Amino acid sequence: MGEISKYEEPAKLLKALAHPTRLCIVAGLINGTCNVNKMKDCLKLPQSTVSQQLAILRAQGIVDGVRSGTEVFYQVTNPRAKEVVRVLLGDNPDIFK
Repeated sequence: MGEISKYEEPAKLLKALAHPTRLCIVAGLINGTCNVNKMKDCLKLPQSTVSQQLAILRAQGIVDGVRSGTEVFYQVTNPRAKEVVRVLLGDNPDIFK
């Protein structure tokens, strides 16, 4: 059982990225920051859905938010998540541009 434990963290990362909306959010944040309002407009999803997915990504340590006045700007803080998404989607998905 000791050997399998080294796969727990990577499996959690993959599980968090396995949802299309979360994968899209992380892809869009790879090269910069974005707030929820811009994300919801680009993704054409309700603000509540985007916020729920961001909460999951934050809980897994993949993204974090920085407050600027009344807005929170999110960014990817997990370098392994960036690597995985770049392998899957390329270097510059330009989702939130």
